[in-house]
Amino acid sequence: MVAAPKTLRICEKGHRYYKSSECNTCPKCESGNAPETGFMTTLAAPVRRALETEGISTLSELSAYSEKEILKLHGVGPSCMPILREALREEGLSFKS
Repeated sequence: MVAAPKTLRICEKGHRYYKSSECNTCPKCESGNAPETGFMTTLAAPVRRALETEGISTLSELSAYSEKEILKLHGVGPSCMPILREALREEGLSFKS
């Protein structure tokens, strides 16, 4: 599979960045949106955005989804699943079966 070419983009604030995906999120602007507490602090920005877009902001909300459902979200890959499983486990929760 050949990677898509990266294109130069400029956000509303004038930051210049390159992206190969259709995602228009500016990495510089997004870095200021990182949470300071909670399980989301351990996640990469694309995973956080995917969960937030789905309306998931707590572990209790996350536990209402199966692993398959979470993996279908744009921005979520298999590498984040151990982090999510552990966060749920620490709170006595798990993914929906």
